[in-house]
Amino acid sequence: MEFEIWWLLGIPVFFGLGWIAARVDINQLISESRSLPRGYFKGLNFLLNEQPDKAIDAFIEIVKLDPETAELHFALGNLFRRRGETERAIRVHQNLLARPDLAQEHRLHAQYELGQDYLKAGLLDRAEESFNLLAGSQYGAQAGRALLEIYQREKEWLRAIEAAQTLQQSGAGGRQKEIAQFYCELAQDELVDGHPEAAMSLLEKALSNDRNSVRATMLLGDVHLAQGDVEAALQVWRRVEQQSVPHVALVAQRLMDGYRAVGRPHEGVSLLRSYLAEASSIDLLEVVFKAVLELDGVEATNQLVSDELRRTPTLLGLDKLLEARLMKITPEMHTELSVVKNLVHGYTQKLARYQCSHCGFKARQFYWQCPGCSRWETYPPRRTEELNVMN
Repeated sequence: MEFEIWWLLGIPVFFGLGWIAARVDINQLISESRSLPRGYFKGLNFLLNEQPDKAIDAFIEIVKLDPETAELHFALGNLFRRRGETERAIRVHQNLLARPDLAQEHRLHAQYELGQDYLKAGLLDRAEESFNLLAGSQYGAQAGRALLEIYQREKEWLRAIEAAQTLQQSGAGGRQKEIAQFYCELAQDELVDGHPEAAMSLLEKALSNDRNSVRATMLLGDVHLAQGDVEAALQVWRRVEQQSVPHVALVAQRLMDGYRAVGRPHEGVSLLRSYLAEASSIDLLEVVFKAVLELDGVEATNQLVSDELRRTPTLLGLDKLLEARLMKITPEMHTELSVVKNLVHGYTQKLARYQCSHCGFKARQFYWQCPGCSRWETYPPRRTEELNVMN
């Protein structure tokens, strides 16, 4: 009972201490806010009202009156950079770095912002130099990501691999997929230059980083083909099904050409039809359509497209059905159906595109790296209409 009374007596004391602390904080806040120039609040108000031009003018006036204010320099430099005035942003951050009395924390911050200015201006060599100076600092991870972006822009894939591995070791997240893609870029260059052995070594490294890399598997099959071993190429390309069934559409033409080359085209068609039954795809249908027409004739082709359209009704599929129907109708009906076919085909061209799942950038061809946001493996291997039907 005495314990409870003691606590009751302590409540007013704790309340009083809390009230005193709050008053001290409020008085300190009022004192600090009074010490700020009026232009600071004007600039802040312009920013909140999305008027960056007026905010810049207000902050410039403050910097003229109080050139020692580092934080306002940072705000001003960022505003210049966001507005595209990179030269002015660079001057602001260079002026900060030139101050001998600048605190180390602000100096590192200014160095990072200057690197961002150079990057925005396209001065990649200077940006790289600025970011390299931040290694091991509190801005090390951010600078590392910027360096990775620079090396990718310059297509310096070995340095990109090194930068990605450094980031990964620092605990800044896994980079295995990106590293595998960089090795694929190097392997592709070696393959184009006629060095299949070097390409194979690089692709083994790609697969050691990402064993599900479809691109590495496809290129590995290309290497075997370049060495004249079609059977080995076919075995490798068939592994794509185990990695990602939807991506089989990307390797379908290679498989069909390979089975033709070894004299077993019907085996190739049968394999691709089994893939089509497992994962509907307009690109895969296109390859099977041509192969069935060549090997089994018009009737078999019509049946193939009719079955596929019933299973997955799309305008892209209808376009292929009309193409098949035009092969077997009478000359009198051909003209009328051709008009319908042309109308449908014209519309389907807008739907027959790949779309980045990150930024929405649409493209007629498949990309491993999005041209819009530069991210890797963000394109699903299906056209936009197919994705809409599946959703």
